[in-house]
Amino acid sequence: MTYTDVIALAAWPGVEQGISYGTPALRVRGKLLVRLREDGETLVVLGVGPDERDMLVAAAPDIFFFTAHYRNSAAVLVRLATITPDRLAALLRRRWQQLAPKRLQVSVP
Repeated sequence: MTYTDVIALAAWPGVEQGISYGTPALRVRGKLLVRLREDGETLVVLGVGPDERDMLVAAAPDIFFFTAHYRNSAAVLVRLATITPDRLAALLRRRWQQLAPKRLQVSVP
């Protein structure tokens, strides 16, 4: 997958493109949905608590990981080259549902 694919996956109401820490990012109501890391190959996916993150990393270390910087954050790092569109869409959709107003979510199945 590429970051262009990520943009297409997250084409839900209220999602806007922007910049975060100097890299491309998607936001909902000014809050970060996802951003591309500086390496251009890894996503920072927010809204994933430490317990779930640890489970994802243990189950699929080729896809998910984290660094010491993200140890205390509700985030997981995702390798774009190895994640499937369906799996990434599920993570992004959940974060979008946390951020988007309910009135926007009604129109999205």
